[in-house]
Amino acid sequence: MFIHGNLFDELPHRDLYSLNSQLASYSRDGNFLATWDLFSRIHSAFFELDAYTFSPVLRACSALPDTKCGRQVHALMIKTGTDLGTITKTALMDMYSKYGCLGESVKVFEEMEVRDVVTWNALVSSFLRHGFPTRKDEVLRNSLIAGCVKHVRYEEAFLVMSSMRPNAVALTTALAACSDNSDLWIGMQIHCVALRFGFIANTQLCNVLLDMYAKCGRILKSRSIFDGICHKTVVSWTSMIDAYGRHGHGDEALKLFKEMGQEGSRVLPNSVTLIAVLSACGHSGLVKEGQELFNSAREKYGLDPNQEHYSCLIDILGRAGLIEDAWCLFHDMVKNGIGPTAAVWAALVNACCLNLDVSRGEFAAKHLLELEPNNDGIHVLVSKFYASIDRWDVVESLRCNMRKKGLAKVLGGSWLDVS
Repeated sequence: MFIHGNLFDELPHRDLYSLNSQLASYSRDGNFLATWDLFSRIHSAFFELDAYTFSPVLRACSALPDTKCGRQVHALMIKTGTDLGTITKTALMDMYSKYGCLGESVKVFEEMEVRDVVTWNALVSSFLRHGFPTRKDEVLRNSLIAGCVKHVRYEEAFLVMSSMRPNAVALTTALAACSDNSDLWIGMQIHCVALRFGFIANTQLCNVLLDMYAKCGRILKSRSIFDGICHKTVVSWTSMIDAYGRHGHGDEALKLFKEMGQEGSRVLPNSVTLIAVLSACGHSGLVKEGQELFNSAREKYGLDPNQEHYSCLIDILGRAGLIEDAWCLFHDMVKNGIGPTAAVWAALVNACCLNLDVSRGEFAAKHLLELEPNNDGIHVLVSKFYASIDRWDVVESLRCNMRKKGLAKVLGGSWLDVS
């Protein structure tokens, strides 16, 4: 029983990866007391816990008689602000269900932004476990709607929804379809249904609603929805900031981001929020503001910039003609031990295209194609770069390569509402 204690003390570096693996092993073997004890030791050390730490201990807590353990873990998850994945949140749902706390289980589900088939199955099991077979049917229909939307089968999704009594989850999923499809008319009808049945107080529904209006060009309506949300989450703030950025209102996005930091509800920006506000700065030419945000992210908000943030700032600098600064930023990123992703190389290729930086552009294009050899969008971007420097032989070679691989340039299009 005390092997885990010796293991913890004997590991020379006691890295979190090794300890997470041991946690998972104890949990799989049904050694739940050992799981809890090792988790307690990890927490008391200096480690920053992650989703792989919480998932096995939540499974262990589900089997322990004392429900306080699970609630303490949930509180710690909230306190540390750990970026939890769908698997961890599903384990949290299952734990509350086994505790007999169906309401808590459903609440966790409703707060999830991403749900997979395992999540839906866990919710169905919760209702069956607690003797609510009729709710099971509602959940199955909701999961069917979600599946249709995920696979871009919007007509089937709306057909299923029309045959059932509206609920917040179904309406939220349908609104996501309207958002993806820029279907303002149906989105407005769903908005009316949400008002009629009293679902407009649902924060997650409002988050998707404001996103739908923004993607349909109704930015003022989006702001009205945002202002009406009583309990704004980080998703609420990020969605509105992103909406302003997409419409070229960088100043408004920046202003809202600063308001978020001063918000009395203690909602702090996350890495996605930082991407949204940096993108807004890029689309509005706010170079200095974007640099200041990037440089202060760690000190002010505890956010360590990752590759997506670097690619955003590289794009900002490239659009502003500051190609040397863009490459200096890239070299700083590499020195900090952050490996470049396709997004970073793509930002560099685009910056070189805009600034006719030939040699370094070819260097970036080579690495980008090596990382994404079968991506049609990447081939188009690289072709655009070579066209800008009059290397039409390379452009033709890339087009020939695309045809051989069965890749095709996706044609752009626009909707015009004449009603």
